[in-house]
Amino acid sequence: MAMVGEEKAGGSRSKVLVIGATGRFGQELVKASLAAGHPTYALVREPTFSRADASLLLRSFSASGVTLLKRFIPSEFGADPDKVQTVEMDHDFYKKKAEIRRCIEKEGIPHTYISCNFFQRYLLPSLIQPGLKTPPTDKVKIFGSGNVKAVFVKESDVATFTICAIDDTRTLNKVLYLRPSGNAYSQNELTEIWEVKMGKKLEKIHVTEEQLLKSIHETPFPSNIDLFFIYSAFVKGDHTYFSIDSSGLDGSELYPHVRCTTVSEFLDMLSERTSI
Repeated sequence: MAMVGEEKAGGSRSKVLVIGATGRFGQELVKASLAAGHPTYALVREPTFSRADASLLLRSFSASGVTLLKRFIPSEFGADPDKVQTVEMDHDFYKKKAEIRRCIEKEGIPHTYISCNFFQRYLLPSLIQPGLKTPPTDKVKIFGSGNVKAVFVKESDVATFTICAIDDTRTLNKVLYLRPSGNAYSQNELTEIWEVKMGKKLEKIHVTEEQLLKSIHETPFPSNIDLFFIYSAFVKGDHTYFSIDSSGLDGSELYPHVRCTTVSEFLDMLSERTSI
């Protein structure tokens, strides 16, 4: 059993989430929270609804103003923290996400993890060029071999996949991976696409893995965070190096009706706004 409270400023009552609300102590926490005037939520595992005694209790909770929650989707929305190969150099960015997962699993909280990798608005608008906000028009840095693929998904598409998953029993206690076929590209491929859209070739400046690591270590945190994510995705391949196993599902296979904005389409929009 666990309880989470959200602090509120200005004297207003905080929201209270009770996990394990149908247990003896959990019931008392719910009652006390309601009596104190807190907006109260109960996270309830799906099998609990089929138990006659618990079902009656949950109906009474609902009638008293308790909001019943069936699934928790933590705010990850990036690379899978259990798959990344760079945890020793990320200032605990992924370690903390993995720790939250272990806590969720230990408590038996029903959940779905969404692994969408990069949002399209991150790094892609500069064609993976740290320090730039628009794509290059003369030269481009290629990190590592340039052949490792990363995944970029538009935020609205990630939201659509997430909403599809929330009531889908297939995604319960699973990782939902988003890897649409038109959204996974290497730096060499991205550069080639951009050159076609510009109608000109770019000068390629190749940055080796060793040079990139040196830059990461010599640049203070958090100024080196873009370099770190480039290393993770485009050198180590943390988005795509592994096959999806039984702990996960492919979002595009589950929901083929979801039409995603492709990387090429996103670059089309950039080219319309960029003087090239």
